[in-house]
Amino acid sequence: MKSNHTQMTPSEGSSGSASKQRMRTETTRRRLLNAAERIFARDGFEAARLEDIASMAGYTRGAFYANFENKEDIFFALLERWIGGRIEEVGSLLRRHETPAKRLRALREHYAQLAQNRRLTLLSLEFKLFAIRHPESHARLRPRQQKLRACGGNILTRVMKGLGKSLPISTTAAATGLGALSNALLLEHLVDPKTLPDVETRHLLGVFFDAVIQGKTAK
Repeated sequence: MKSNHTQMTPSEGSSGSASKQRMRTETTRRRLLNAAERIFARDGFEAARLEDIASMAGYTRGAFYANFENKEDIFFALLERWIGGRIEEVGSLLRRHETPAKRLRALREHYAQLAQNRRLTLLSLEFKLFAIRHPESHARLRPRQQKLRACGGNILTRVMKGLGKSLPISTTAAATGLGALSNALLLEHLVDPKTLPDVETRHLLGVFFDAVIQGKTAK
């Protein structure tokens, strides 16, 4: 009687094992990054400990070092993921709206809500403080910040172009200013929520967004 069982070749078995290993590695890295995001936002980069990151992710220090060289390495990996996520989030938002006017309104609303993301803002501040306190790593951080600013500037340019307008200032200055005010207002809110409640924070961000975006008609 002929067997219906198909025997797996060595190469197929090796490929399957390699695929499972990649999946385990990706899962481990993702869990470590998620834990690092929480620890850095909670304790700051300087005070964050590898043991706490590994423990929160459910792993040992050995698992950490199997995926990252040191605390700075996972810090930059987290920054890359953060930048990619921000870019994809805004891109997806704009793709859901058909007209330039609707895209502009959606972008304004998205920006006004940014200050509610406490962890995102604290991480952004940690990235900047890290650059100030570690000049030897500044050169490594700067191009990543420039990438994020350039992406924000390009998005603003496309939206304004669709409206037949252009920004009154450079796209880099616009993206940097919008991000800086969002971070600053949330920081003030965290220090004293009663002085600057959420609703007034969103209002101020909306007003600033309108002032920056009040472009001139393209010639």
